[in-house]
Amino acid sequence: MTVHGPADHVELNRRYWDDHAAAWHGPLARGHWAVTQPRWGLWGTPESQASVFPEDIAGSRAIELGCGTAYVSAWLARAGAHPVGIDLSRQQLATAREMQTEFGLDFPLVLGDAEQVPYGDDTFDFAVSDYGASLWCDPYRWIPEAARLLAPGGRLAFTRRSPLFALCTPPDGTAATTLLRPQFGLRRLDGGGAVEFTLPHGDMIRLLRSHGFVIEDLIEVQAPEPAPRDYPEVSADWAHRWPSEEIWKARLAG
Repeated sequence: MTVHGPADHVELNRRYWDDHAAAWHGPLARGHWAVTQPRWGLWGTPESQASVFPEDIAGSRAIELGCGTAYVSAWLARAGAHPVGIDLSRQQLATAREMQTEFGLDFPLVLGDAEQVPYGDDTFDFAVSDYGASLWCDPYRWIPEAARLLAPGGRLAFTRRSPLFALCTPPDGTAATTLLRPQFGLRRLDGGGAVEFTLPHGDMIRLLRSHGFVIEDLIEVQAPEPAPRDYPEVSADWAHRWPSEEIWKARLAG
């Protein structure tokens, strides 16, 4: 049995993205930056349906936690917000800077850990993560950090894998139709040299509430039919019957 330190996942994930994942994710950046309407998650849920961005996003101070190639920050900039992107991968941020040059957008990109963001309290009006901190960071670290960064009344939105997907997916395999691991104690999943995090709904609700968030919506995403493709980790047929991902929206009380 491997004994992990309290935050060893940060360095594991940094190496994973810089050494492996950025190579296949980087070529997708141009397509993400080029879309005229944001589309969320594996199944491309349109912003018109998901309403991830607040209606008053124009002029808001926003931070993308675990920004990767920063396409969400680009969408925010086009919507009139003032975004900052933070990510622990130098390679991902290098791609993001290339996209900024190509598409003529400029906003801060910070090399750093979304669990320890180098900005002061109450700095932002909106925090967002699209399979960034919401998947690769410990929720018991990044959720409190999001609460600290947001001004009272600020909004938080994030996409992540669903707990059901985590319960049904073997290491390096495709989501099955049977439960493969217990739900009690579900939190950290190690595999392939990286670490992902998924909390059951009850634990996530309690965590958000304990840091002052009021939950405004939870969208359990259904894959469209027909869907454009399958993924190695989940088929479109599976995700049409059960949610493989979900979108959370919350507001910081105050």
